Amino acid sequence: MLAKKLLPIAILGTFSVANNAFAADEENTSVIAPVVVTATRIGQKSFDLPVAIDLVRKDQIQDGQLGMTLSESLIRVPGITAQNRTQMAQDPQISTRGFGARSAFGVRGVRVYVDGIPLTMPDGQGQPGNVDLDVVRGIEVMRGPFSALYGNSSGGVVQMLTENAPKTPEISGGVMFGSYGTQKESVRAAGTSEGIEYLVNYSNYKSDGYRDHSANQKEQGTAKFKINLNEDTKLTTLVNWFDQDADDPLGSTRAMAFSNPKSVVPAAINANTRVSRSNTQVGFNLEHAINSDNSLTFISYVGTRDNLQILSTNALGTNARASKIAREFYGTDIRWDNKGSFLEKPYTFSLGTAYGKSTDDRTDTNILLGGAPINVLNRNEKDTAKNFDQYAQAKWSVLENLDLHAGVRHTKIRLEIDDNLLAVGGDNSGNLTYQKTTPVFGAIWKVTPLFNLYANYGKGFETPTFVEVAYRNAAATSTPNLGLKPSESRNMEIGAKAFLSDNTIANLSIFKTLTDDEIIVSNVSSGITSYTNANKTKRNGAEASIESKLPYNITLFGAYTLLNAKFDSDFTNNSGLIEAGNVIPGTYHTQIYGEAAWKHTPTGFRTAFEARHNSKSYVNDLNTDSAPSYTIFNIRAGFEQKLANWRFSEYARIENIFDKDYIGSVKLNDYTNGRSFEPAAGRNWLIGLNANYRF
Repeated sequence: MLAKKLLPIAILGTFSVANNAFAADEENTSVIAPVVVTATRIGQKSFDLPVAIDLVRKDQIQDGQLGMTLSESLIRVPGITAQNRTQMAQDPQISTRGFGARSAFGVRGVRVYVDGIPLTMPDGQGQPGNVDLDVVRGIEVMRGPFSALYGNSSGGVVQMLTENAPKTPEISGGVMFGSYGTQKESVRAAGTSEGIEYLVNYSNYKSDGYRDHSANQKEQGTAKFKINLNEDTKLTTLVNWFDQDADDPLGSTRAMAFSNPKSVVPAAINANTRVSRSNTQVGFNLEHAINSDNSLTFISYVGTRDNLQILSTNALGTNARASKIAREFYGTDIRWDNKGSFLEKPYTFSLGTAYGKSTDDRTDTNILLGGAPINVLNRNEKDTAKNFDQYAQAKWSVLENLDLHAGVRHTKIRLEIDDNLLAVGGDNSGNLTYQKTTPVFGAIWKVTPLFNLYANYGKGFETPTFVEVAYRNAAATSTPNLGLKPSESRNMEIGAKAFLSDNTIANLSIFKTLTDDEIIVSNVSSGITSYTNANKTKRNGAEASIESKLPYNITLFGAYTLLNAKFDSDFTNNSGLIEAGNVIPGTYHTQIYGEAAWKHTPTGFRTAFEARHNSKSYVNDLNTDSAPSYTIFNIRAGFEQKLANWRFSEYARIENIFDKDYIGSVKLNDYTNGRSFEPAAGRNWLIGLNANYRF
């Protein structure tokens, strides 16, 4: 009750302080377009590219944020859905223009990278939780046709860029506390010594979780080293490691989600559903300048991942199984970049090849039957995924105010299943090979120095993951789904980018995507999901964003997404008739994000007010139920002080300040149990303190 009474006073007080300080804090109000690398693999201003691409800056990632999931930062990007699951047993649900919305585990349909090193496996499964957000200086998010130049499952590309080490050595540490027993400690050392740039960061996070049975803990470490081997060659080494344990509260029924959102279904308690995972990855990036016009980039990576998931296989949780995966993976990407003139007009050109391989030793064991412990192996296999790609990409400034962009990528994916448990269902070994060439074309017309128009077109495809080919039907002993086809899409986009004034920049894109053989859920039974190909789907919509820097250090930002993602033909699966016109579940017709921020440089004070709106989201292909729309508001504030070589910062955040009951994310097509809803937290808070010492 006290918090409810004090909250409006705190908000009003914040803006009162702002009004009183305006006259003392007027600074440069110009805005600039960020430089990005994901679209062309060569640094270029986003304003001059014929693609929809946004950069989330370091302060937007780390300022007053928990720093544990990508959903915290990506909610501000138009065209991206990044849902708050209020639990950490699964990775956040990230989709772009509806691609990836079907995912129950990990990320599908969106490629994820860190410093050019893929976090997406050859079969299309992505694990964005591998990266410590405390060391990320920017996140580039690309949507639309040019995403296909990154290969399989490229409905969009999310690339995290880690911080560079400072020239002067420094050490820092921080603590954070929040609602539901949330606590996080971190420590870092960074600097440059004898020509070696280094950054080492460690964090330890734990929380009881908002919902019952959602406690979680995660230790994470990152080490980055950059060595200038000579004037033309530099080597960067990036090491990521984490170890995590998290209880899984499962989804809630509709009645439970709104009457008692913190509670969980009996199956979560009886089966003790949970996950334990660890991941270690080492990546190398070698860059060599041959001369002023030519350079080579060689990226390689290797890693291991262990994942143990305890799943309930009936409504009460009296039956359960343990799914265990031990993964080894590695890959390379070699690229040649060239620039010059053709017909006296400048061009850039990139040519490369990529190879990746992952091998999973997978077992599924029945561990509970009728509430009694058992130990019956029902799956023992080795799953191998390989990809071998070749790609080329070019830009040619054919006129002073017209740039042409084009690219092509050929991708070959092979999935192999080697069944080692012949006593159950016979030999279920098999393999699948998919390959596709995906071209893209685009042009940007620089109408004036402050106004650009662009258009692009491309083809893309998305192969099934091992999770999706695992079962031909929802039965534990069924054969793998070797008849599952990749989905293929045709993507079109037009857009405009404009500086409306020195202090305001705006972006608009309109898109349409037509997809054949969309991969959708076929059936869910006994905790097992099988998949099939639908006929045709379509996605069309618009994305808009605007950012304005006003006098007195006031910044306004807004993002709007309109998405019509629907089935474009009738289709019948085990759930029934999916009619043309049904909305693809897990997508939102409308998403809006708005932010008003202010900082007072003389006192080191900063604050921001955030607003977020999502329309309703259907939870199944038949569109028989949905999570309602919601609008929530958040506020954050902080101070920074400098004292000799020390720098201190304190911050606080209140999420969902009006204590709105809403569904943070949905689980799709759970017709049997109806556990489709993951309630988000009510009003919650976090506070933190960081200290930094520079030598």
